[in-house]
Amino acid sequence: MTSAGVRATARIAATADGRGGTALPVLEGEGPIALRRTRAAGSEARVMLVGAMSGPLGGDHFTVEATAHEGARLHVGSAAATIALPGQAKGAARYDVRLTVADGAELHWLPEQLISACDSELQVGTRVELAAGARLVLREEQVLGRAGEGPGRLTSRLSVRRAGRLLLDQELACGPGAPGGWDGPAVLAGHRSVGQLAVVKPEFEREMPRAALLGEFAAITPLAGPGLLVTAVAPDARHLRRVLDEAARTLG
Repeated sequence: MTSAGVRATARIAATADGRGGTALPVLEGEGPIALRRTRAAGSEARVMLVGAMSGPLGGDHFTVEATAHEGARLHVGSAAATIALPGQAKGAARYDVRLTVADGAELHWLPEQLISACDSELQVGTRVELAAGARLVLREEQVLGRAGEGPGRLTSRLSVRRAGRLLLDQELACGPGAPGGWDGPAVLAGHRSVGQLAVVKPEFEREMPRAALLGEFAAITPLAGPGLLVTAVAPDARHLRRVLDEAARTLG
């Protein structure tokens, strides 16, 4: 990656406020990533990611770090879709997400879609560290190309650890230059939207939902621990969101 791109880090820290709610002692955005606290829902603090500039563009490196300390409940969304665009700087853009959830804490990571525009190149890395008593709901949605255009090159990796043990580690590469077969029947099967919903909670140690199909293009897969993964493909972002929302309702 060239040094000509923009570097920006946003940090969120949530703590129990001692009155049954959640405080946000750290809420810091930089450059293209602005953070806004929105109306709370019960004991949950809510934060919105707001894009203050276009991007990520080629050569940019954005990082978002969110920590839910013991007893905190944090919900993070975004105001709009993130669009990866080609830029004047050479090299891929990077977007890293680092999530940490302590015992007795809960984090809902539910941003809007990531759109890989034609001629862009983006590497996304999401790494989650959970304590044994942590709860997580994480949704990722990726759309290959805007309406009427081809996709950019998109590589996405999601890693989730609980109490130091690996629950999930997977990578998907799509678009021009990706390994062959990404658009074939074993991966996207011609679809242009792909998403996943990861749910981890201690209650699954007592009763884990079984593996199941959700319609024709989505499936529930138990993980190697108290968690599960819903994976779905769809022709567009609207259909993908509907499938994942239905899966979330099914899982309670």
